[in-house]
Amino acid sequence: MMDNIVPILVAALIPTIVGMAYYNPKTIGGAWIKSTGKTEEELMDGFNLPLVLILGLVLGLFLSFGLNALIELSHGSFDDAGKFTGGSNYTFKHGALHGVIIFVTIALPPFLMNALYERKSWMNSLIHIGYWLIVFALMAGLTDAWN
Repeated sequence: MMDNIVPILVAALIPTIVGMAYYNPKTIGGAWIKSTGKTEEELMDGFNLPLVLILGLVLGLFLSFGLNALIELSHGSFDDAGKFTGGSNYTFKHGALHGVIIFVTIALPPFLMNALYERKSWMNSLIHIGYWLIVFALMAGLTDAWN
């Protein structure tokens, strides 16, 4: 199930790389800041960038492992002896579809539950949903195509 660790390691970088572009004030970042009801200065107060980057990479690695495992399991089957056998259809498009399905069915419901209880604005939630949808699709697409 994990013949090649390289795509998992590379995919772990995707949340950070996409986040830098997506949440940049010149892209979606300005709308995101506005959706928080805070100023950029308030958001940066006490923000520890090195710690956030390190933890983000570690969490990205967990997510990458998990997505890869779910996709690999969806590709394969078990033989008569109960041994797991790999499958086929390893493409970026196929993996991205799995990423979207995993996001919508597993990650989105608790995310929205938290947003409802925390009374986050719908704009704030939609911005984050867009980011995570892109991230899941890219991570799953990359690991599936690379396997």
